[in-house]
Amino acid sequence: MNTRHVEAVAAELSLGSAQVGAAAGLLQEGATVPFIARYRKEATGSLDEVALLSIRDRLIQLADLDKRREAVLQSLAERELLTEELRRQIEAAPTMTQLEDLYLPYRPKRRTRATQARERGLEPLAEALLAAAREGGAVDPREAARTFVDPEKGVDDVEKALAGARDIIAERASESGRARQALRILFVRRGKICSCLARGKSEEEGAKYRDYFRWEEPARNAPSHRILALFRGEKEGILSLSVQPPADEGVALLERLFVTASGAAADEVRRALADGYSRLAAPSMETELRGALKKKADVEAVAVFARNVREVLMAPPLGQKALLAVDPGIRTGCKVVVLDGQGKLLAHDVVHAVGRKDRSEAERKVRDLASRYKIEAVAVGNGTGGREAETFFRDLALPGDPPVLLVNESGASIYSASEAAREEFPDQDLTVRGAVSIGRRLQDPLAELVKIDPKSIGVGQYQHDVDQKLLSAALDDVVLSCVNAVGVEVNTASRQLLARVSGLGGALAANIVAYREEKGPFRSREELRKVPRLGPKAFEQSAGFLRIRGGTEPLDGSAVHPERYGVVRRMARDLGCSVADLLAGGGLRERLDPVRYVTETTGLPTLRDILAELEKPGRDPREAFEGVRFDDSVREIDDLRSGMVLEGVVTNVTAFGAFVDVGVHQDGLVHVSRLADRFVSDPASVVRPGQTVTVAVVAVDLPRRRISLSMKKADLALS
Repeated sequence: MNTRHVEAVAAELSLGSAQVGAAAGLLQEGATVPFIARYRKEATGSLDEVALLSIRDRLIQLADLDKRREAVLQSLAERELLTEELRRQIEAAPTMTQLEDLYLPYRPKRRTRATQARERGLEPLAEALLAAAREGGAVDPREAARTFVDPEKGVDDVEKALAGARDIIAERASESGRARQALRILFVRRGKICSCLARGKSEEEGAKYRDYFRWEEPARNAPSHRILALFRGEKEGILSLSVQPPADEGVALLERLFVTASGAAADEVRRALADGYSRLAAPSMETELRGALKKKADVEAVAVFARNVREVLMAPPLGQKALLAVDPGIRTGCKVVVLDGQGKLLAHDVVHAVGRKDRSEAERKVRDLASRYKIEAVAVGNGTGGREAETFFRDLALPGDPPVLLVNESGASIYSASEAAREEFPDQDLTVRGAVSIGRRLQDPLAELVKIDPKSIGVGQYQHDVDQKLLSAALDDVVLSCVNAVGVEVNTASRQLLARVSGLGGALAANIVAYREEKGPFRSREELRKVPRLGPKAFEQSAGFLRIRGGTEPLDGSAVHPERYGVVRRMARDLGCSVADLLAGGGLRERLDPVRYVTETTGLPTLRDILAELEKPGRDPREAFEGVRFDDSVREIDDLRSGMVLEGVVTNVTAFGAFVDVGVHQDGLVHVSRLADRFVSDPASVVRPGQTVTVAVVAVDLPRRRISLSMKKADLALS
């Protein structure tokens, strides 16, 4: 463990060094963030997952900085360019930017105009001009240049000598660490993003970017979604972008740094600085600012995506109910499947319930399936034909009057063609697999959605434009967090779900499933130790998140870790009851004083968690399920009228507002300015994916298929 890094991270995050050191040590040993947050609170001072992720990521960044530092030092040493002063500066560089600024003048590069000028012996002339521009003195540039004229070296006359000297000055100024830092500040403070329609493109070609054909704003104020939209427009060749401050300010800044005198020599240096700024410094700084803006936008967009994915994964489950799942289809019919309470496929068929006048055969098939399998709910995918299918199934008045619920089917087609789907249903076609996925995501969204890439869930903001490595890492963290927060039924979980349990991974998950299929259901957590390759470390990390209900050990169905079973048994002994009695309640737990059970390894934070878990063993932290019913009179975008008030479901939350499904196959946008009657800076503070909301239709743009909605009380009242 690097103690210097620990101290730095502790200072940056305003945490104790002991907390950060403990977290770093546990992470280094292979502990996962959910495990540390849940079962190692005494070691870290009860750091939560957010703090632990910040520590982990910052330690990685500092390690990368040190790795780059070593590479730079080695490169300079090998080329005999490393002085003691330069080594000291490099070793003290606190950021990657400052490190690269120090290395820039020595970085191996292709032959530049300045390189060629140096090869022609013109560096002394450049030094003389720079000295005169700083200190003054009667230096005649042309007279000074005459002594450097040498046709054999390619310096044919005085003008070529001066031009070469200016090239050297231009490059030196653009690579100066002091100048770059000053320019960096100027670009951040005064840089503007300007966009226009790219040359050769018509306004019709770039219609979706029409808002940016004549756009200008300070770069530092540009929101992340706009930055990503502008960069996408540039990438597609529709927009032409520049991100710079006024050019005269950049040149003036360099002049203040390198010219303090007047005279002919100073004028030559000014010419060099103007050239160096426009040709070298400004493009370099613009590239750097673009990178910084992109990185900032990526981080914000990834945070929004991760937050939305968490909401979707933690959406309330309908639970273990037998249901009919429907993948709507118009021409080929609706694929209908029957699932039992555990999501097992029992039957499937095709019914022509949409787009036909005679539906008697479809009605007969559905009623027969509903009666035979005692259907408790109907899940209908919200794709094309979904609203019509929903109406058909609702009007059937099936036995028991099961609720008919629309289910967001984003990613169902991806699952149906995946290796996981082929593994589960090798003999079924894509439509059956897709319908099964629709049904299962109603029963338990988390258990089903972990089978697909979280990027396919459909709740992102410019997810294809952001750093994919950053996005994947963030979404992996979210999935891991959600799975372990809920816990996993080891005897029913899929391989994909088990793979997300702390300490397991794909190989051990497959071994658990294979063992379960060969030996039958696990009877205790302790039996997990018999799974091939599941060693003590993996058991320690995973056991608390795996649930075994109805087994030989009552605590195996809870989130109490096996390493703390002894504490619970001691509590039961002190109360003169069994562990099962303690779990059953009846006022027994109220008689326990957690302070009595504190030891060197088990502190009050863990004891409070244990008592809370005993209150509701294996509790599901997700909310209770609530369905939504769309207005039957509104099925297509053409049915919408300004002023309508409708019930809808939030499908996506972005930095600029929330998208709401009102049942017309096209989500409407509630702009951030219309989310509430107060100012809203963060839409996520008002709404979340999956939330049922009441909205008013403000406007409908049929040609562009855009729907503007409002949640303001004034708009709802007017409607």
